[in-house]
Amino acid sequence: MKYNLAGRLIAVIALVATLPLLVACVVAIYLEDRGAILFRQVRVGIGGKPFCLLKLRSMRTSRAGQKITAGGDARITAVGRWLRDFKLDELPQLWNVVRGDMNLIGPRPEVPEYVDLSDSRWAAVLAFRPGITDLSSLVFRNEERMLAGQEDVETFYREWLLPRKLEMSTHYAQNRSLLTDARLISLTLRHVITRREMNRDEIRRQFSYGGTLTWTR
Repeated sequence: MKYNLAGRLIAVIALVATLPLLVACVVAIYLEDRGAILFRQVRVGIGGKPFCLLKLRSMRTSRAGQKITAGGDARITAVGRWLRDFKLDELPQLWNVVRGDMNLIGPRPEVPEYVDLSDSRWAAVLAFRPGITDLSSLVFRNEERMLAGQEDVETFYREWLLPRKLEMSTHYAQNRSLLTDARLISLTLRHVITRREMNRDEIRRQFSYGGTLTWTR
């Protein structure tokens, strides 16, 4: 309980601190492609309970498509590409943290179509509140670039990428501590600024991770 309250307090402070940046992003989104500012999507939260995840909209409102986004997707606006590059589209999820839907750190929430509640691995992962960032967010920071080269994006995501994400989330569920969360926050901030991929040896060393860390199929 104290952990969740601390996360909410930090999220409130972060929302206030980033308010000028949020306003600038909102104005840029509206000027380029008038329409809704926020993107809302149902994700699976703690205990398998669905919730509405918030993002700044980075795609055109006039185009529909698959839920998995690959690099070069024609739906992404110029402003949206910039938001995605610097992960600024994730800022509204601070409100999800304030509401109690999410934590700052935790397994990234998936859409219901990709969650198997009968799988014991998912049961272990969903015992935790989902987070804005986690280990897989760092390892697969350039996920959209990986998906861009695939003929069938959704099949590749479901059969290759998602199992690796689930493996990392399971590791987090088994080894969560204040120290690992502090490391994830620090590395997330660093990699948002530097925009570089994490070194595999660094991951294994800092998180005692022995799972699969391949970047290519």
